[in-house]
Amino acid sequence: MNDFWSWERAAEVLPQLLSAFFEVTLLATVLGSVIAAALGLVIAFVRRSAPVVIAKPVHWVMEFIRMTPLVVQLLFVYYTFTSWDPLWIGIGVLGIHYATYMAEVYRSGIDNVPAGQWEAATALSLPRSRTWTRIVVPQALRTTVPALGTWVISMFKDTPFLFVITVPEMISAAENYGSRTFTYTEAITLAGLIFLAASYPTSILVRKLENRLARY
Repeated sequence: MNDFWSWERAAEVLPQLLSAFFEVTLLATVLGSVIAAALGLVIAFVRRSAPVVIAKPVHWVMEFIRMTPLVVQLLFVYYTFTSWDPLWIGIGVLGIHYATYMAEVYRSGIDNVPAGQWEAATALSLPRSRTWTRIVVPQALRTTVPALGTWVISMFKDTPFLFVITVPEMISAAENYGSRTFTYTEAITLAGLIFLAASYPTSILVRKLENRLARY
């Protein structure tokens, strides 16, 4: 049993994994999610309201980002902007990549706002900005929040890809420990359990939120 699993090695590597989790993995997920949520809403607004000459190129760029692997995007930006901090490159690429998916979620929510709401805003001569901020977006968010939460969880599970641009996230810390000690079982297992401990409760909360919003 000691050859397969050592509690001493597990205790030794756990602080390193937790440090990488909070300082890199969680940070990249939180900031990347903020970027994705904000940029996704902007993209959805542009595709819904901007002139065709603007909306079409935005759509093409969005499709290109969605149809190319995240790893390729990380490497491209990393080798193009070599003077930038790899962690911030990773956060930016994650945010932009997932913004394209969140934009589709927002678009679906906006399209589901009843036509009568738009007509009422027009009848009241409400400014377009107020129509969006006070009527459309609040109603769209009610139906999109659960789906947005699902994409945040997906982003969290994709953070190990940051290792390709030398970002010392949690899986990288586990591999580094394994390469030093020639034992990977404890480090990789604990890293997986930390991912599970963070993502599973979040998925339950998202599911409960979805059920609660469905009743309104």
